[in-house]
Amino acid sequence: MDYLPIFADLKRRPCLVVGGGEVAWRKTRMLLKAGADVRVIAPELNADFQQAIKNGQVTLLADQFTPEHLDGIFLAIAATDRKAINALVYQSANQRQVLVNVVDDTQRCSFIVPSIVDRSPIIVAISSSGKAPVLARLVREKLEALLPQHLGKMATLAGNFRDRLKNTVKSLTARRLFWEQAFDGRFAELVAAGREQEAEQELIRQSQQVAIQGQVALIGAGPGDAGLLTLRALQLMQQADVVLYDYLVSDEIMDLVRRDAELVCVGKRAGFHSVPQEETNRLLVEYASQGKRVVRLKGGDPFMFGRGGEELEVLFDAGIPFQVVPGITAAAGATAYAGIPLTHRDYAQSAMFITGHTKPDSDTLDWSTLARGKQTLVIYMGLMKSSHIQQQLIEHGRAAETPIAIIERGTQASQKIYKGQLSELAQLAEHAESPSLIVVGEVVNLAQKLHWFGKQEQQGQPHPAVVSLA
Repeated sequence: MDYLPIFADLKRRPCLVVGGGEVAWRKTRMLLKAGADVRVIAPELNADFQQAIKNGQVTLLADQFTPEHLDGIFLAIAATDRKAINALVYQSANQRQVLVNVVDDTQRCSFIVPSIVDRSPIIVAISSSGKAPVLARLVREKLEALLPQHLGKMATLAGNFRDRLKNTVKSLTARRLFWEQAFDGRFAELVAAGREQEAEQELIRQSQQVAIQGQVALIGAGPGDAGLLTLRALQLMQQADVVLYDYLVSDEIMDLVRRDAELVCVGKRAGFHSVPQEETNRLLVEYASQGKRVVRLKGGDPFMFGRGGEELEVLFDAGIPFQVVPGITAAAGATAYAGIPLTHRDYAQSAMFITGHTKPDSDTLDWSTLARGKQTLVIYMGLMKSSHIQQQLIEHGRAAETPIAIIERGTQASQKIYKGQLSELAQLAEHAESPSLIVVGEVVNLAQKLHWFGKQEQQGQPHPAVVSLA
């Protein structure tokens, strides 16, 4: 993040504009709209400035800038066509710890002015950190079309009702739920229709019926790429009071969780401290019993080797309401991003998904079935048992030359693909890190033609080969 986005209160604060042309006036008009005490320095002023000075909206300080003009100034904007003057304003402001913006010169800006969607008091600011202002403007245009004009009125009515709601509804969680329902229900419809008095009455009615009940949303976060997250998952993540998440959930997806939600890591990872499943189950029940909206966020799909069913059984027994939001499982997501189709009429008429993480005291897998040809075998959590998997598949009839791939951090920018033959699986697994997916079958060879994600570069010998997207 190149800049910290903040909203400054400029009401009655002294702000200096150096320049008297059209660009300087646009910046001045923005400052005036925010209630700033605007002072201008310029040898020549356009008609808009002259009228504003005449009306007492703007104060003319001088026709030539000197550093002393910045004394007591909150922020300054330089908008002249003279580089030397702009540079002097910037240098003088920095020496005085005054925020300064030199128009169209990001190297001389301690603050930048974003593109704005104004639905006062709702304000949306869009910035490209000065790198692509036209792109920021295009984004603003899209948001202008998406955000209804009545948002500002709705926010004003809500602001007027906040103190009354606090006196009626003591729980912060209950108040948050009240507003979410109001902004997405009858209150919003009445404001949109211009029936503001009825909208106020609707808030009063709803405030007398607030009841909260804890619930859990079991959400699949997908294989890592935040773009693969479902819309429903994003909505629930933005509403959550508590999020219990696994190690497999990428940082990009965690960044989309509501910022003031409580985050609890309950992940399990070989070689690291792991939270026992019983403790995860207990936390789910405990938080939901407190009336909180809980999100249980799992990598991939929660019902694909994710113990999602076990957790829901515990919630059912405790009488906790729940819902499930599926996610794209790694077998579908990672292979697609690697250019490996799970089935193909010429190479694989079926696909089988298994986990290499079986119980320590048994191996219940039917290796004869798994070793059949003309099928794709996808193995979750198989790195630690790669040698055993390689041995069993070959012993039960799968050719040692069968193409294989290990996809590390599939769908993410750091994705790596290790390719070779089944006889090299254990060797390749030594170089891969979790989370990784093992793919066995002739469809792996199609990646040479079908890869599309990221920069594909072959490194080393044909076997093994590593394709790195980092």
